Amino acid sequence: MPVQDSIPASGLRADFNDTLRLALPLIFAELGWMTMGIVDVVMVGRLPNSAVAIGATGLGQSLYHSVAIFGGGLLLGMDTFVAQAFGREDLADARRTLVNGLFLACTLAPLLMLVVLSWAPLVRYFGISTELVAPMSPFLRALNWGTMPLLVYFALRRYLQAVNVVHPIMFALISANLVNAFGNWVLIYGHLGFSPMGITGSGWSTCFSRIYLVFVLAITLFVVESKRRLPTWFGTRIDLRRVFGLLKLGGPSAAQILLEIGAFAAATAICARLGPVPLSGHEIALNCAALSFMVPLGISSAAAVRVGQEMGRGNPAAARHAGWSAMAIGVGFMAASGVAFVTFSRNIARLFSHDPAVVQVGAKLLLVAAAFQLFDGMQTVATGALRGTGDTRTPMLANLVAYWFLGLPLGYFLCFQLHWGVVGVWTGLCIGLILIGSALLLAWHRRLP
Repeated sequence: MPVQDSIPASGLRADFNDTLRLALPLIFAELGWMTMGIVDVVMVGRLPNSAVAIGATGLGQSLYHSVAIFGGGLLLGMDTFVAQAFGREDLADARRTLVNGLFLACTLAPLLMLVVLSWAPLVRYFGISTELVAPMSPFLRALNWGTMPLLVYFALRRYLQAVNVVHPIMFALISANLVNAFGNWVLIYGHLGFSPMGITGSGWSTCFSRIYLVFVLAITLFVVESKRRLPTWFGTRIDLRRVFGLLKLGGPSAAQILLEIGAFAAATAICARLGPVPLSGHEIALNCAALSFMVPLGISSAAAVRVGQEMGRGNPAAARHAGWSAMAIGVGFMAASGVAFVTFSRNIARLFSHDPAVVQVGAKLLLVAAAFQLFDGMQTVATGALRGTGDTRTPMLANLVAYWFLGLPLGYFLCFQLHWGVVGVWTGLCIGLILIGSALLLAWHRRLP
């Protein structure tokens, strides 16, 4: 680092504190998002035919989230536009991005809902058991009615966190878990005078909790904006150039998310061919890796905001420091996570199953997961930092090449040709993540040298 770019230790501490102050509520928000789905699965698991209930709910959630998260990814360009506008103190422009982001969310929602409606016929066509599809279909329809509020929530969240309003986002997600759990209790089992609806009740409960999320963030927005000395909202118009600008940034982000989710879905399909024991071990390791991933995901959002704000202020040196501080926090946590996976691999696996064969496979895969934790944290936070500068294509291309051209084919080869089994599949994923993390670290270094 050049001498003129160095900063004192007190400045480094302030930089880390600023990143943590923004990241911690977002980390809890991401954990809250994940636990909502876990609560759904746990509560439907108490129904009489729990295997079918859990299977249908899990399948429906996976199909729905592949569409909904893609829609949310298309709104990630708001991070760049709003954060940079906030950094240069152009709050009117930040507000224009919000209005156009909300317009984009409302336009996308009906299109995504049509895609979700096509899932049930498609899974029947591919031979999924009617025993699973029959209960999944009404569950998916109920869940689908929450698409509009979900995308509106995504837009409101992107705006609020980019203007440093993050604690209400954390509160909204944590309290939405309570709303969802209560709704599950009432609608799944039929309490308080309601008829029992089974897993369909879980879909409606999730839908209502998403309406609640919009309600909380809309109130927050009203309170925050009422304190600003800005003209009325009625003067803000839809600007198609801004909408297309959001899509230009958000499109690669959405594609990158699909490529990443698709890679692990493909790995799950490969593991399913190996039988129930390898698949169960795969699910144990995957759930643990997904839980640890939520922390750098929250840090990634904070990195996008802080880097974007500093770029808006015309201070690339500060943007660079903000990105590196976020990277250090994310990598530090994932290093600790990797140590925990190595030290307690069998203990963690026993939390999921008492079957010795399943525990053995799960513990082995947790060791592989430990090997890529560092790089998973690196690539996640670097993706956010690059997004803050306006670069969303590099992470997309890195995921495409490392997962789909290298990691998955290598995993398949190791699994079936060298007979490594499920460990071979995870070795391929591990190598893919190492390549992505290294590539994005280099891209970040070159973006702001």
